[in-house]
Amino acid sequence: RFLLLYALAVAGGAVAYVPFLTVLLPVRVTELAGAADVTWLAYVTLGGALTASAANILFGWLSDFLAKRTTWIVAGLFLSCALLMAIPLATNFAMLITLVALWQIGLNMLLAPMAAWAGDCVPDSQKGLLGGLLAFAPALGAAAGALVTIPGMASADARLGIVAMLVAGMVLPVLLVGRPKPMPELQTDADQDPSEVRPIALQSKASVIRMWLARLLIQIAEAALFAYLLFWFRSIDEGMGDSQTARIFALVLIVAVPLAITVGRWSDTRDRPFLPLVFASGLASAGLAVMAFAGSLLVAIAGYVLFSLAASIFLSLHTAQTLRVLPRAKHRGRDLGIFNLTNTVPSLIMPWLTLALVPVFGFAGLFWLLGGLAAIACALLIGMARLSLNG
Repeated sequence: RFLLLYALAVAGGAVAYVPFLTVLLPVRVTELAGAADVTWLAYVTLGGALTASAANILFGWLSDFLAKRTTWIVAGLFLSCALLMAIPLATNFAMLITLVALWQIGLNMLLAPMAAWAGDCVPDSQKGLLGGLLAFAPALGAAAGALVTIPGMASADARLGIVAMLVAGMVLPVLLVGRPKPMPELQTDADQDPSEVRPIALQSKASVIRMWLARLLIQIAEAALFAYLLFWFRSIDEGMGDSQTARIFALVLIVAVPLAITVGRWSDTRDRPFLPLVFASGLASAGLAVMAFAGSLLVAIAGYVLFSLAASIFLSLHTAQTLRVLPRAKHRGRDLGIFNLTNTVPSLIMPWLTLALVPVFGFAGLFWLLGGLAAIACALLIGMARLSLNG
């Protein structure tokens, strides 16, 4: 029960930001800024990303030391929902960027303790299944965006209220009836664990760095594809529209869910937590290579589907298995906040890579570089898989 309700709550976290950042905020910026909307949106997004990075670490750390994690989750839920519905009050750029930054603080007051809560309550034998269930989050986030933007369903301001209600409806059940069983063994630091169930080698500083770098490299590739996929498709076939691209994107997210659950459950039953990450990052690299070679739209779509499925499975399973390698249970929230930087830093790196490579080498040059980064991620995780096997 807790696993299912927790996965629903994490999906609620995705619903909190995916529709807002991808659709509702840009619409609001255009209403206020007119022709200057691109510039405004860039500054608002950058300010929000920097605020989110700092707030996630802060509230992860606070949830380690002050009160129960659920207390912070409840506070973050209500604060983020209230600030989301306050966005229409912004009548100028200063007010908008301030409200978005405050909303990011409230949102990460919710997300950071929630991420650490899984580390407190989900045993290693179920982390693969947990990772598979987390694949629902991006799919439901995208579905919520499609739902609230149905023409004629609601006004721009009312859409924000609908999102807030969806988030509350998805997060509250785990808080009210989740009732996870106590897991004292998950509160023990690696160097104090008397059992051999959790090999200390897997919780070394080197292992943590490998996991952090591997996720960062895959996230850079995914961020680039998310931002420039439509442009690339149109460079191959000018008839490729945004609706077709959106359908492909949605299809990948839907198919990734059962695949991630199956692979995650397999990793639990075979006790091979990191082997799926090795294969997923390797397949992501192969998908990018296909994209670099693509000369037709069909091959391009095939390469993207391979990459995106592999990356989606990788990211959901990686999120859960990261909990396995963090060495300090008492600093779990803070450490996960540092891991969260792999979600925000790529948005700062990716534009510069694109500007440096695409004008000179075309999209093929960009994909070769991104494929190389995914291959490095695969190489980093091979050592993790061997440590797990030896353990």
